[in-house]
Amino acid sequence: MPYRLQQDTPVSMRERLYLTEAIRGLRILTGHFLRNFFFTRETNPDILARSRKLSLNATLAYPEEKAPYPPGYRGLHRLVPREDGKPRCVACYMCATACPAQCIYIEAGELDGDPIEKYPTQFVIDELRCVVCGFCVEACPKDAIRMDTGEHAPPTYERSQQIWDLQRLLRGTPVSYQHDPWLRRGASSIPEDKLAEMRANARPFHTVATDEYAQTPGFSVKALAAESRDRAEAKK
Repeated sequence: MPYRLQQDTPVSMRERLYLTEAIRGLRILTGHFLRNFFFTRETNPDILARSRKLSLNATLAYPEEKAPYPPGYRGLHRLVPREDGKPRCVACYMCATACPAQCIYIEAGELDGDPIEKYPTQFVIDELRCVVCGFCVEACPKDAIRMDTGEHAPPTYERSQQIWDLQRLLRGTPVSYQHDPWLRRGASSIPEDKLAEMRANARPFHTVATDEYAQTPGFSVKALAAESRDRAEAKK
């Protein structure tokens, strides 16, 4: 049923001046100022773990002090390298097509003597436009881009510093799978000895994608499950 509204009552002179509420606001403001000024600040960013004895003021002097990230935080992008140091990306434009923010720019090139294999001559991500949705990671058919760095966009003074190019994105542990086309049919750009080493280190492609299999740093499904169990046991 609808709520019944109270009838308008005449406003007294004291309420028109707002003097009582102004004095109450100044009292609250002065109390917080004195408490934060004379007592030490709280350096623990976890609000549930604060002592709450003296001060509720929690301030981190970033970037000297940084809040710890939870195990589920995956971070910004990186391009996964092959064993020979080149990116696994084949410039198929799947990530750029799936990106809802249209923040990925790719230019494709062909290797000399190998017109089948393509590679990105330019791979640029505008981190200011990125919404960190992870669609690019899901759309990639070659496991060439991941969001497992555990980092967020660093503070910069210029917009150009937030545009990450191929050299900045290409990092991390090399990955090789047995189904990679450059391993199955060979590649003119890879020496024979290096190609044999890459074939020896290649693993079968996982049928059930888990971060333990992919060796994703900073993220673990098992760690999240263990943390959830610990919280459940602590509540008992």
